[in-house]
Amino acid sequence: MLTFALIVVGTFASEDATCIATGLLIQRGEVGVSAGILACIIGIYFGDLGLWGVGRTFGRVAFAWPWAARRLTTPAAHDARAWLERHAAGAIVASRFLPGTRLALYVTAGILRLPFVVFALWSLVAACLWTPSLVLLSAALGDAFVVRVSPLLGSPWPARVVAGALALVLTQVTRRLADEQNRVRVAARIARLVRWEFWPAWLFYLPVSIYIAWLAMRHRGLSTITAANPGMRDGGLVGESKFEILQQLPSEWTVPSALVEKGAPFERLRRLRTTCEARGWSLPLILKPDVGQRGAGVRLIRTWDAAGDYLAAVDAAVIAQPYHHGPFEAGVFYYRLPGWARGRIFSITDKQFPVLTGDGVSTVETLIWSHPRFRLQAATFVSRHRASLSRVLAVGEHFSLAVAGNHCQGTLFRDGGGLLTPALEQRIDEIARAYSGFFVGRFDIRYSDVEAFKAGRALAIVELNGVTSESTDIYDPDGSLLRAYRQLFRQWSIIFAIGDANRSQGAPVSSTRRLLALVRAHLTTPVPCAISD
Repeated sequence: MLTFALIVVGTFASEDATCIATGLLIQRGEVGVSAGILACIIGIYFGDLGLWGVGRTFGRVAFAWPWAARRLTTPAAHDARAWLERHAAGAIVASRFLPGTRLALYVTAGILRLPFVVFALWSLVAACLWTPSLVLLSAALGDAFVVRVSPLLGSPWPARVVAGALALVLTQVTRRLADEQNRVRVAARIARLVRWEFWPAWLFYLPVSIYIAWLAMRHRGLSTITAANPGMRDGGLVGESKFEILQQLPSEWTVPSALVEKGAPFERLRRLRTTCEARGWSLPLILKPDVGQRGAGVRLIRTWDAAGDYLAAVDAAVIAQPYHHGPFEAGVFYYRLPGWARGRIFSITDKQFPVLTGDGVSTVETLIWSHPRFRLQAATFVSRHRASLSRVLAVGEHFSLAVAGNHCQGTLFRDGGGLLTPALEQRIDEIARAYSGFFVGRFDIRYSDVEAFKAGRALAIVELNGVTSESTDIYDPDGSLLRAYRQLFRQWSIIFAIGDANRSQGAPVSSTRRLLALVRAHLTTPVPCAISD
């Protein structure tokens, strides 16, 4: 009788743990099956009634508070009560199997004064469905586990403890996976682990780093790569000014840009507005850090208030550019060895920006999580669009999730080899040669017409990156990991070869001390990537 009472009381502390412990007691023969299950049901059932009672009791107190009374007597509150009465069976029974829903639902049922008879009936049904299955499963699994593990541990007691812990974990996992939203999130996490394009940079680049170290030994040190682009500071390794680089390119092929130096936010905003008026620029604008990596801090600015907020949040120098509507963007990786009559395009990345399409029912957050691709980068999108997550998009309405053509910011990269033509290669070579001291790097180009792009016309260069730019077509989800490494190994071989050739012709190289200082500064500088649209 004491054991029976302890089981009942134990459910008030932890229902799942008590049910699992009861199953193990049944397995040991210390409590009968019927008695154990009945004790768990009684404890759980009275606990559920207690939650309803808390809601009912304190709900009355809430009605005496004018602020709460106004909200609890609104048509919406009456509608919620009517809905709960109509769907009491499904809601109450389902909450028993879904984690994190029971407490809120049962207390709310009391606050909304769901009839006691209705609540008591369906909560009893829920307890009778859930409790025996958990207790019996624990007893069955515990018996099988203890029999197999006891010989290894020398005693059944440690095996029983481990069995109880495993059963508790299994129960929690099962209950969480019963919720569709949780299943989607778990599936997305697993997909990110399987798909190498989402691996952490340190893990993905480990083989590449080893290969770069070998190339450095062959070509007289890592500093050799800083001679690959003598016209760029440190070859464009890290910390280079995007604005300075853009000024070296022919203006007819670049998106116009202006530099907003550091200073007081109000003064910076004033200078920005003055510049835009003088040049005839209108909103929207693109603002981004002058020294940045992987699209961090890029924001589409639609109002001057938003521009002021951005300049207040980003203390570093910022580039302002008129927004090029595209809608297309490509990453064109170019190289030319010293002495070559003509440079070559190494690869082209076709960048596809993530856009939601409304159905008139789903919120922005729901659409993100329901999309097979977007859910893989949901954390980025949810953080960026926190203010719009509950917005319901009209049927056919489009909602842009990213404006930066960067993989880690949410843009899908595809192999754009089909865009390569002799005319495009010739145009890129002409533009690259106009930049004195530039030999290798990636152009990020916006364009409006595919055929014009392939013909080398109407190109709008957003930025140019140096030796540490990637041949980003490797992130095509249809490509293989082996192809990605093969591409990167070839890319770095070319960069070292160019640097070595330029060095032999007298091009200066950065010291190892400077390289280490640059990398250290880059790794310790805060990145303004949390700015939302």
